[in-house]
Amino acid sequence: MHHPLQEIIEHVWEHRAELHENEACMAIREVIALLDRGAIRVAEPVEDHKTGVVEWRVNEWIKKAVVLYFPLQDMVVTEVGPFEFHDKIGLKKGYQALGVRVVPHAIARYGAFIAPGAILMPSYVNIGAYVDAGTMVDTWATVGSCAQIGRNVHLSGGVGIGGVLEPIQDAPVIVEDHCFIGSRCILVEGARIGREAVLGANVVITRSTRIIDVTGDEPLEWKGYVPPRSVVIPGSYTKQFPAGDFQVSCALIIGKRKESTDRKTSLNEALREFNVQI
Repeated sequence: MHHPLQEIIEHVWEHRAELHENEACMAIREVIALLDRGAIRVAEPVEDHKTGVVEWRVNEWIKKAVVLYFPLQDMVVTEVGPFEFHDKIGLKKGYQALGVRVVPHAIARYGAFIAPGAILMPSYVNIGAYVDAGTMVDTWATVGSCAQIGRNVHLSGGVGIGGVLEPIQDAPVIVEDHCFIGSRCILVEGARIGREAVLGANVVITRSTRIIDVTGDEPLEWKGYVPPRSVVIPGSYTKQFPAGDFQVSCALIIGKRKESTDRKTSLNEALREFNVQI
């Protein structure tokens, strides 16, 4: 659906000399305010009503607005008790009214959406990101710019969710509903984690990571995408180089999370059944 602000953003993107004109400034700031409220998203799920397959549509014009927002902003000093920041983007505020629990020293930038019922442990959420209801961003986890995190997701301690602003056409990292992302996992370069997937500790998913399903007679392989309900652990495979054969990191799908009406119970069972570290 074409948004009324899209045409202005697209025009200013191609005509940067008009960036500081009143209409352009107002449009860019309105886009960031809409992002902050969750009224628009950098990427959004779109379901094919015939097949039921969900794909993600990236709204490139919103990413353009975020990039254009930075040169409009002046560097300012923000003081929070004894702490001081010097940046162009302010901090998100009004958590009580939003119904979000925020533990010191959690930080979210203005322009990130945090849904009611979400919990931010000491962590960081960047501009353009979307964190849906019931999700926990655990200690020292980071949610990069424009990343999309679904409902009832657990990002465990030290998880790194990469951000993306440019190139504009690049997709953000997407973690769909009810996923469990184990400690120190790294998800970057537009990785997409399917609904209800379980990633054990230290899994790394990039655009080029080989994701190998080893549960059948023959391996099945994906890149940049973890299918729904997959249980995933770190792995490696042998690759030939001029200097010899060496081990290269990959991700192994070792099973499927069982269907259950109680997803928390299902998650615990998956971790026990496959001996996945969290």
